[in-house]
Amino acid sequence: MTPRIAIDASRCTRAQRTGTEQYALALLRALIPQNHEFQLSLYFREEPAPDLLPSSSRVAMRVLRSPRLWTHLPLAAALYRDRPALTFVPAHTLPWRFPGRAIVTIHDLGYRHFPAAHPLRQRLYLDWSTRHSARRADLLLCDSEATKADAAHFYGTPAAKMRVVYPGVNPLSGEMDAAAVAAIRAKHGLPARYYLHVGTLQPRKNIAFLVATFQRWAAERADAAVVLALAGRKGWLFDESWLGAGRQVRWLGYVDDADLATLYRGARALLLPALHEGFGFPALEAMRCGTPVLASNRASLPEVVGEAGILLDPQDETAWVQTLTAIENDEALRQKLIARGTEQARQFRWEETAQQTLAAFREVLQGTGGA
Repeated sequence: MTPRIAIDASRCTRAQRTGTEQYALALLRALIPQNHEFQLSLYFREEPAPDLLPSSSRVAMRVLRSPRLWTHLPLAAALYRDRPALTFVPAHTLPWRFPGRAIVTIHDLGYRHFPAAHPLRQRLYLDWSTRHSARRADLLLCDSEATKADAAHFYGTPAAKMRVVYPGVNPLSGEMDAAAVAAIRAKHGLPARYYLHVGTLQPRKNIAFLVATFQRWAAERADAAVVLALAGRKGWLFDESWLGAGRQVRWLGYVDDADLATLYRGARALLLPALHEGFGFPALEAMRCGTPVLASNRASLPEVVGEAGILLDPQDETAWVQTLTAIENDEALRQKLIARGTEQARQFRWEETAQQTLAAFREVLQGTGGA
């Protein structure tokens, strides 16, 4: 009898997808064509678009409509009714009660490192739900060694119960030629030279530090012809003062995938001084698009960036100013980083992520994984 696996696909239909939503969608798009041994039951909050996922005779889709407590009520009820051999949740939160075995992906425990950077209610729920998931799951998939170490440290999760499965590079389909870059610049009001930050604007992204550093660097050069572009929606605890004063910082809001690749391509470099990242998709996306990366030397970013970018202390303003000067003045350095970044990005493939996820399904169903 073909084992049936229930998958929480609720994040795949979000109109504006950030890292966790991109992970869920890209993983399923890679996993479905490679699956030849399981029957997959995908559960959604909203009706998915017909072309959202590859078609397969081994996939059934169900929509569970509920405005609140979707995971803990309608999804849990469906799991009790359908009794799958295994439940897979690609984003932190397993239902409070449900039958059978389970695998969950843990992306990020930044709320434990920087509790003040999260609203109290959000932080308490993240802590409770992640602790519950870590205990209830038969196996945890972690985006990085940094996240695996955090799960062991904060929740006592044994190493035998965790597997590091790196995500791939999110597919971006924008145009890369000079004309497309010029059109994107015109659309967003950007000059020929701009630096870029991609990500939701929230405290642990270190936006206030980034803006202050960039403005100091531009002022020291007396350079008014270069700007910092911030691509991402305003997140929790956002403060308008982060955006600084003057015209050298442009907030673009959420940028969809159709524009993002071209926006990366036109940037002098991507700047990611995050205080904590569970993975750091923008770093890989930028490297895939041929954009140098300057990133924080904390949490998972050293794993993702490796030696293909420049890693810096996210609280050392002088180091960032000096490195921006080097990037701006040394074209040979930029080209070296571009070449290294392109090679680094090739190592992160969704097909490999899907293969390792399917292997985790087998491991749990055969009773050889977990603790």
